[in-house]
Amino acid sequence: MAAQVTVGLDGSEESLAAARWAAGEAVLRGVPLRLVHVEEWPNTPEIPAPYARTLYERAEALLHDEADRARKEHPDLEVTTERARGRAADELVAAADEADLLVLGSRGLGGVLGFIVGSVSLAVVGTARRPVVLVRARRPDPAASAHGIVVGVDLHHPCEPLLAFAFEEAARRRVPLRFLSTWTVPASYGYAAVVDPGIGEELGAGVRVGLDELLSPWRSRYPGADVTVEAVVGSAAYQMTEASREAELVVVGRRARRLPAGPHVGHVAHAVVHHSPAPVAVVPLG
Repeated sequence: MAAQVTVGLDGSEESLAAARWAAGEAVLRGVPLRLVHVEEWPNTPEIPAPYARTLYERAEALLHDEADRARKEHPDLEVTTERARGRAADELVAAADEADLLVLGSRGLGGVLGFIVGSVSLAVVGTARRPVVLVRARRPDPAASAHGIVVGVDLHHPCEPLLAFAFEEAARRRVPLRFLSTWTVPASYGYAAVVDPGIGEELGAGVRVGLDELLSPWRSRYPGADVTVEAVVGSAAYQMTEASREAELVVVGRRARRLPAGPHVGHVAHAVVHHSPAPVAVVPLG
């Protein structure tokens, strides 16, 4: 694995936004930026030679222009380019596993419909062994990014890689961290929770205590970190999506699990990457 930030370029507005975000991230990390364009292969048979040359020339121009822009905006940034040929998902997963971070673009359709995350992006997010960030073409309003980085935490599963990524990213960006965990009243409580609202308060307090205990060693490692914890009742997918509207970056975890039909992203991560207006980092948890 090389110390670098890699971005997948296909010429879309979303991938160009991803390249700009990735360049800034590479500068923050002090590592090179690698621009990768994948030519899908095999593609339609018997492609006319003039058309094939046009595709090649477009790819070369795309990589050249984006590398040139990144160097102009960040004069000290080392930028490399690469053209790959094969199945896009496979090539991008390989690129992700060779880098500190892979950045891809995702097309947004507004607050209701959210992202269109295609099969390639989902396959990469669900398979890569390194963190992957999905970026919209339209950047979130900086004035609305009051909470810095929002991190979703499931107290019932190990999440050390998620915490490491979040704290390191906040330290680089010098922004606050907001850790969010959700809870619901178990069905076994029946009407007791309705009769005694204190039961819900007790459950929420228990979640906050659990978050504080989980984060205690990380606060010691990053003594200057501005950290807040929240325990909110309801669906984790919904609450994380709502919290993303006030973030400059959202961080969620993905547990390693493959289904017969392909890689599994998880319903919370799936919802967030489809609906968050902010960039979303998906961190594999092992």
